[in-house]
Amino acid sequence: MSEQTLDLEQEQILEMDPTDLSTQQSKQQALLWSLPQPILVLGSMIAVATAFTYEWMDPELLALIMIVLPLPLVLLAERIWTKRQDWLLTPKEFAEDALWLATGAFIWVPIYTDYFETPISEGFRAVRDMSLLNFELSPESTLGIVLGAIVVRTAVEAIYYWLHRVQHESVFWWRMHATHHHIAKMGAARSDRTHPLEWATLFLGTPIILALSGANDAVIAVTGAFAFFNGWLNHSNLPLRSGWWGLFFATAEQHHLHHSHDMDSSNSNYGCTIIIWDRLFGTYNPGTKIESIGAGTGKPLDILTQYKMAFVSTDKLTKY
Repeated sequence: MSEQTLDLEQEQILEMDPTDLSTQQSKQQALLWSLPQPILVLGSMIAVATAFTYEWMDPELLALIMIVLPLPLVLLAERIWTKRQDWLLTPKEFAEDALWLATGAFIWVPIYTDYFETPISEGFRAVRDMSLLNFELSPESTLGIVLGAIVVRTAVEAIYYWLHRVQHESVFWWRMHATHHHIAKMGAARSDRTHPLEWATLFLGTPIILALSGANDAVIAVTGAFAFFNGWLNHSNLPLRSGWWGLFFATAEQHHLHHSHDMDSSNSNYGCTIIIWDRLFGTYNPGTKIESIGAGTGKPLDILTQYKMAFVSTDKLTKY
């Protein structure tokens, strides 16, 4: 390369607007941070699916690993690639989150799962058997299992979307959901900060769709890995960006906005793992600016107060 060419390139660099350079760097950074979420979530789904198709590992054990392992890894990542320093949790907040996770995993989830198995699952299986829906979603290939899981999760979220939206638009149902929004910081472990009564709505769509679709064990396992990993990431304190993943699937960037203290922003992006229903029904918000998160006064509440919120008067509820 000639000296004249080098001099010309240097002059062009010097003449460039610093704003253009900053914009270009921002776009590159946004592209970079749009990759981890789809790579990690799809990777976990494919890993579980191949365990069923190629039997390289006990698939049920791997599914459990892919549901549990991502959380500590994401918590560690939050300390390395922090989105906001003011969202970093204190030891006390970590302990509170651990309590919410433990009670959800060992008390409320088993209770609702067992309860829904008989009246809900069996009922909709009967509907399937008596109708044109009498088929079973039982793919055997890796691709088929992954696509089947996405179909199941999309259908489940069609139910969850409306339940979630009603919780925001009705004061009566907001009482149960408010616990999840009364957090002043985002963090992966806060995905399951859920009032015991709200678990009923969270689990309602899954037994219905699984019963109607006749999904096999492989599809169910991959669906679980998908839902949990994407859920951890969507609540994480990581600078993840939406990118192409956010056209159909819910992303951290979109869900952070849903937790905004600004009510207009909070009443949008209801999808937890799938965002397409928000796009179809007019509640999608592409915004990314968040000054603070939380609900009501925006102040953190103690655990006992959060449990009581579902039972207090409307006047008292507005003071939290």
